[in-house]
Amino acid sequence: MRDIGDVGDMSGDTAGKAPRNRLDLEPDTVEKDLVKLVLTVVELLRQLMERQALRRFDTGDLTEDQEERIGLTLMLLDDRMAELRDRYGLRPEDLNLDLGPLGPLLPRE
Repeated sequence: MRDIGDVGDMSGDTAGKAPRNRLDLEPDTVEKDLVKLVLTVVELLRQLMERQALRRFDTGDLTEDQEERIGLTLMLLDDRMAELRDRYGLRPEDLNLDLGPLGPLLPRE
């Protein structure tokens, strides 16, 4: 178990201590990791927009034209997300961050 002080200790003295949490910035993976983070946020927002659209469909708040536009927009966004995941060698499950005791960020489908 790590003390909070260990996380902020920048002295470089690691003798007898557990390894510190570090952000491993490898030049070869920085772009992919950044894309992964951005796509994770976009996927979270896409799922939230989809749920909101479904609620609005169910309550009848939308005209047929609005329903069609929202449906088309969500389908295009889903397709574009798939293209970007493929370009960077990511799977949908790669975008689901593990939040520890809180569980995964995105619901598992």
